Amino acid sequence: MKKQIFIKLMIMAILLSTFFSCVPSRRMEDVKAENDRYLNERNNLKRENETLSSENNELNSNIKKLRAALDALIADTTMKGKSYQALNLQYEKINELYEQLLANQEKLRKGADADAEEALSLLQQTRTELQRKEDELRALESSLNKERANLEDMRIQIGLKEKEIAEKNAKVAELQAILNAQDSIMKALRQKISDALVGFEGEGLTVYMKDGNVYVSLDEKLLFQSGKWDVDPKGVQALKNLANVLENNPDINILIEGHTDNVPYGGSGNIQDNWDLSVKRATAIVKILLSNSNIEPSRLTAAGRGQYIPIDSANTTEARAKNRRTEIILTPKLNTLYDIVNQ
Repeated sequence: MKKQIFIKLMIMAILLSTFFSCVPSRRMEDVKAENDRYLNERNNLKRENETLSSENNELNSNIKKLRAALDALIADTTMKGKSYQALNLQYEKINELYEQLLANQEKLRKGADADAEEALSLLQQTRTELQRKEDELRALESSLNKERANLEDMRIQIGLKEKEIAEKNAKVAELQAILNAQDSIMKALRQKISDALVGFEGEGLTVYMKDGNVYVSLDEKLLFQSGKWDVDPKGVQALKNLANVLENNPDINILIEGHTDNVPYGGSGNIQDNWDLSVKRATAIVKILLSNSNIEPSRLTAAGRGQYIPIDSANTTEARAKNRRTEIILTPKLNTLYDIVNQ
């Protein structure tokens, strides 16, 4: 579970960080600040998740030790209780004997001196033994009272530990449930997008899931002419179909990344290189999505990646064709997770 949370949050951070490289400077500063905040929150989430798991393991270990000590204490208390009862019975018998000796003392006083001295000696021995037994009883009673108090304290500690573990387990389960729900949402979204773009898959468009996010990858041939950023009619239709799905899923953030090959741009005007071209293409797609739906603009980010994240690094015609693409990356919002962590 930790691994799943870490991987998903790590991928979200990577995806968020990747699109910082080529947005306009003012937008980049805003996005970078937001990314830093999400990275900090991700790290806090990871640390807390690791802390919860570590504490959970430690608490479970402590409970096992406490339960073992509790069983031993109960057994010892039972044994001492039996000893206490036996000594108490002996005390009563000795006390009865003492009363008898007192009665006999008067009789013996009238008898021979030797008999009287023997009786007095026996009486003194009896008194000494009686006092010893009484001291043992008091010591045992004190020990039993302390052990009863320790036993009660131990039961209270176990109860508190079990409550703490239950609370932390509930929090971990809540986080995992949210991650599982988001994963299910993304799988359902991937299917909806595939259904909406069924006529385009295999024609320069691919829909797939990676690290909990949905990727819609569009080849250059589906969207643009070489060196241009005006979207072809067939590509516009695909984007309209996609916009209808995204409009009905408001909890999904949308990142549009433009990618080029490594051939230097040969155009003129405001577009000077592949960086500019990739940004213009990403922005053109953003405008089409917005103009054909009611998608909240704050959900969209346009980023140009130029030639620096190729799919195929080979210096061939086929490799360059693969690298000339636009990727629409759909990422679930993590506001609910952050709210739980902040609590």
